[in-house]
Amino acid sequence: MNFWRAIAVAALFATAPALLAGEIPPDSRRSGYAFMGPETRAIQDDDTSNPGMLFVLDGEALWTKKTGSTDKACADCHGDARSSMKGVAARYPAFDKAAGHPVTLDQRINLCRADHQQATPLPYESRDLLALSAFVAHQSRGAPITAGDDPQLTPFVEQGRALFMQREGQLNLACTNCHDDNFDRHLAGAPITQAQPTGYPLYRLEWQTLGSLERRLRSCMTGVRAQAYDYGTPELVALELYLMSRARGMPMETPAVRP
Repeated sequence: MNFWRAIAVAALFATAPALLAGEIPPDSRRSGYAFMGPETRAIQDDDTSNPGMLFVLDGEALWTKKTGSTDKACADCHGDARSSMKGVAARYPAFDKAAGHPVTLDQRINLCRADHQQATPLPYESRDLLALSAFVAHQSRGAPITAGDDPQLTPFVEQGRALFMQREGQLNLACTNCHDDNFDRHLAGAPITQAQPTGYPLYRLEWQTLGSLERRLRSCMTGVRAQAYDYGTPELVALELYLMSRARGMPMETPAVRP
């Protein structure tokens, strides 16, 4: 966020009504798609125009590529992703019994690489990791989000909720101040959405590439002049889990397109 964008933030909250301070009721939830202009919607709707589909195609190739010292491909264990992966991304972050805490889809992919393929984990935001995540998540397009249903995840959902409500940074803002209290308004010309994570990993026109939800969260933290958590930290995983759990029942859109 540059100087003028910071000024826009200050102006937004100076003119905003008193904070409503409350989570969005389930019947009022809307995907970020609903806030987009017709041009952006058209890009997402047409798979031949959606640049995120290039990552999905790359992920499909990686799914059948043998790698690691075991010389195995994802398909060797999971078979046809169109059936075996349908609905899987909709329940992530999911509880990992061995670790005793939730893991994201990106982390699950790397755990499979390390444990079953004996291959090097892929770096966060690398094209291959994004491509595999996009390919897996694409198999759930249209499926309802179910993340957070596992009772073992309850304390982690609550941790994520607390972080979402916590003010931070030099601008002293919480996620809820924008996405619960001021959605449908605009910030520096861009629509403020409800932060429903229905399409990740998604293609942002601003980034000119695909990106994870963790990248978006880190960008918001930087925007309010706060220290962003590192990729894969428990805090970012808890935030992702909370966001996915509050979008429960909404359909997956991966790969979505946003400004």
